[in-house]
Amino acid sequence: MPASLTRNLVTGGAGFVGSHLVDRLMEAGEEVICLDNYFTGRKVNVARWMGHPRFELIRHDVTDPILLEVDRIWHLACPASPVHYQHNPIKTAKTSFLGTYNMLGLARRVGARLLLASTSEVYGDPEVHPQPESYRGNVNTHGLRACYDEGKRVAETLCFDYQRMHGTQIRIARIFNTYGPRMLPDDGRVVSNFIVQALRAQPLTLYGDGSQTRSFCYVDDLVEGLIRLMNGVHAGPINLGNPSEFTIRQLAELVRDCINPGLQLVSEPMPEDDPSQRQPLIELAKNQLGWHPTIPLQQGLEPTIAYFRDRLAEA
Repeated sequence: MPASLTRNLVTGGAGFVGSHLVDRLMEAGEEVICLDNYFTGRKVNVARWMGHPRFELIRHDVTDPILLEVDRIWHLACPASPVHYQHNPIKTAKTSFLGTYNMLGLARRVGARLLLASTSEVYGDPEVHPQPESYRGNVNTHGLRACYDEGKRVAETLCFDYQRMHGTQIRIARIFNTYGPRMLPDDGRVVSNFIVQALRAQPLTLYGDGSQTRSFCYVDDLVEGLIRLMNGVHAGPINLGNPSEFTIRQLAELVRDCINPGLQLVSEPMPEDDPSQRQPLIELAKNQLGWHPTIPLQQGLEPTIAYFRDRLAEA
């Protein structure tokens, strides 16, 4: 194997976003070590690369240290949907803190560059709209979402402290709502919820009146942004998301019209600390990375719906 190949470690590489990143790296001819504990990741997501000489799959939990020789660390390991990260909030906080600590330790030892998949959740329920990277957020430190929100905030802190103290090369992406094939049907995120309900001919569940807003970025656009960030010179944090803003009701109606226009919309009480609005400012990504999303919501929903239709048929 040529010595010039870049050796990539992708934590959470069998998950939704991680597996799409693995695909891009493998297709680019790079070497990839995929690390996953399969809490939300699935082997089938990376099955196409099994047995490939440039691909290795390791079952491992990032809360435990690991020794590897790599050039780049794409640190994506952490459940990202409320259903999963609230299942064991202490483990979620440990994954963000200890997992990032361990990966930064590895990066320092081997001289690797580390990209942290942070989140728009660091902004909490924002009082500034849309959200620039300079906004420091409005997070409830003891609410049900704090295990994830605060975990990612301290992960960012660790990254910058390693940069200051040890000269570790870091890149931080604040990822906004992402959707696409390989999402889990039961992950509790709004796009997958609506699609699965519609495919099962069930009423679509809105929380509150559906007036809260989100911005939805197709996974291929996100992965392109992550690659440009890793290859660039800006440490971040940099927002990666689609600035096109939709109400949750608009999303529900769009999904319903694509699958089953006769379905009802029903309302349930709002969950605790659910943000009322979320929209990224992406001027920094445009200027520093030359990046902006290219896939509109309706276009991205088509392959996403097709994926879920196949998954439900298999089940």
